[in-house]
Amino acid sequence: MASGKRGTLYIGVTSNLAQRVWQHKQQLYEGFTAKYVINQLVYVEQASDMEAAIKREKQLKKWNRAWKIQLIENHNPHWKDLYPDIL
Repeated sequence: MASGKRGTLYIGVTSNLAQRVWQHKQQLYEGFTAKYVINQLVYVEQASDMEAAIKREKQLKKWNRAWKIQLIENHNPHWKDLYPDIL
C-alpha cells in the first residue's frame, strides 16, 4: 500500500485483503498507515499459505525503497489504486 505515487510505502499480510484495505482506507486503527494516510492498494501478491506470505513480507521489508518502487512500477506503472479491482 502507499500514500500516493512515490509516497510512503507499507507492506503487510492478511487473510482477507478486501476487508483489510477497507480498514486502512477508513483509518479505523491508529498506527503507521493512519499516521501517513496510506490508503491506496498499489501492489498485491498471493501466497500459497500464511507462512509463505509472512516469509515474503519479511523479504520485501528488507528491500531498499528503489527495489520496492521498481516492483510496483513493473506491475502498476501508474500507481492505480487496485482496491476496486479486488471487490
